[in-house]
Amino acid sequence: MSANGSPTGKQPTATYDSAFLKACRREPVPHTPVWFMRQAGRSLPEYRKVREGIPMLESCMRPELVTEITLQPVRRHNVDAAIYFSDIVVPLKAIGVDLDIKPGVGPIVERPIRSRADLAQLRDLTPEDVSYVTEAIGMLTAELGQTPLIGFAGAPFTLASYLVEGGPSRTYENAKAMMYGDPELWADLLDRLADITAAFLKVQIEAGASAVQLFDSWAGALAPADYRRSVLPASVKVFRAVEAYGVPRIHFGVGTGELLGLMGEAGADVVGVDWRVPLDEAARRVGPGKALQGNLDPTVLFAPQEAVEAKTREVLEAAAQLEGHVFNLGHGVMPSTNPDALTRLVEYVHTRTAR
Repeated sequence: MSANGSPTGKQPTATYDSAFLKACRREPVPHTPVWFMRQAGRSLPEYRKVREGIPMLESCMRPELVTEITLQPVRRHNVDAAIYFSDIVVPLKAIGVDLDIKPGVGPIVERPIRSRADLAQLRDLTPEDVSYVTEAIGMLTAELGQTPLIGFAGAPFTLASYLVEGGPSRTYENAKAMMYGDPELWADLLDRLADITAAFLKVQIEAGASAVQLFDSWAGALAPADYRRSVLPASVKVFRAVEAYGVPRIHFGVGTGELLGLMGEAGADVVGVDWRVPLDEAARRVGPGKALQGNLDPTVLFAPQEAVEAKTREVLEAAAQLEGHVFNLGHGVMPSTNPDALTRLVEYVHTRTAR
């Protein structure tokens, strides 16, 4: 049994008929569901208030704080799904990797992985390592009721890029050097990260998450042939590991227009699309049998409301013939976004697409 009382492999009954989960399953919906990546974050004054003075990683380990932050955009924007507040490096920190999130910089790894001996940093993740996640999701599902909760994790390639580079990178020179120069070490690194990622997603699903999203934020740095050979197997392993739970699986990356077909092959039920490729063209690249998520350019929200609505109509028109569509931005909410613009956008999509 899962933590919410549903048999493992079946959706939580309270959220099963939600517009979000129906869209993920490519079923008819009462309206196009909306949620936003980074909807719980710096764009909200209430988020900044509760996070004041609390380091990022510490905030991810406080169940009551995680619950409050995750609920904030649901209360404010009336979005159709909540996304669990965390960070992609949380499972790495939980297994003892010496890292921290530097404000304004991102994750910094004290001892980057550059040799086979360095793989010893990556032990298996157990539910006990992230007991605060189980506790927080239990609290959240009790509060959310019929609103689905999306669990998430960083994909093996994106985690590897941080671990090998030692922090954020624009060129991924060390990661790519390992991928090209020592393919066996690279494959072993990604395989180990796939196991850690799958274990982290399983914890979230068993605690009550109704869907999961795998963020491969930096996969767009790869050529399709390199992605297929050196990254796809690890992502496939993650999606297969959670397939039996029966929850929708979403796959998202930035700058992945050339990879959309391959990302669909990895095994997700929903493929996230950034703003660079129209959704009708994305559907052609991904192929049949998948719902799509996206894909309004986040910067559009800084324009006047008339312009936001015009660009939103373009997205909805491109999505008109899709098998399933979850409206989202083409990347995360930018920190300086006016929260009211997000609230108005949700209302506009709901009204415009009401069946």
